[in-house]
Amino acid sequence: MLNDLDRELEKRGHKFVRYGDECNIYVKTQRAGERVMESVKQYLEKKLKLRVNPKKSKVERASRVKFLGFSFYKRKGEVLIRLANRTKERFMERIRQLTRRRRSGKLEDIVSEINRYTVGWIAYFRLADTPSVFAGLDEWVRRRLRQMLWKRWKRGPTRYRELVRLGVPRERAALGAIGRSPWRMSLTPVINEALSNAYWQNTGLESTAKRYNQLRYSY
Repeated sequence: MLNDLDRELEKRGHKFVRYGDECNIYVKTQRAGERVMESVKQYLEKKLKLRVNPKKSKVERASRVKFLGFSFYKRKGEVLIRLANRTKERFMERIRQLTRRRRSGKLEDIVSEINRYTVGWIAYFRLADTPSVFAGLDEWVRRRLRQMLWKRWKRGPTRYRELVRLGVPRERAALGAIGRSPWRMSLTPVINEALSNAYWQNTGLESTAKRYNQLRYSY
């Protein structure tokens, strides 16, 4: 039935995108937006006998609204795609669940779960023109894992032993064995040295940023 709406909007010459019952219509001014929204509402309710949800319908700048997890921004006069704020929040919420400090289980299994989530997620959101955002999320995921692993080591002697096993000199390992905040320790040079990017790659962790770049080049 909403195909009729598509044809009506095309006939009126509007620029729009629609997926299912989500539809964004783009006009030049606030006044034009208000006029078009009222006109389309009348068409939907009277012609197609559909009810428009007033809580989900509004006139707003394109940069302030989201569509299917994306939003828009302008750079040097060009309109580009980015992740909506809520999209990043949901990503981080999921990773927090998978890397909670007191989580049990093998590290390899946890990494596998993260991979299953991030690989599918990046395949969908690869359209965003924001490589720096994906690089930042990539580093944040690794930091979450460093925090979790350091917390798992529990006590100073165990932390010291594990850091030495990972190749950290004994003097530096002693520095990495102390501290009360796992999140703060996860950013220290000694923990980054022990649990480096190469360490996570060897553990099998997929790089979100690397996968993003691969998909962008092949898209």
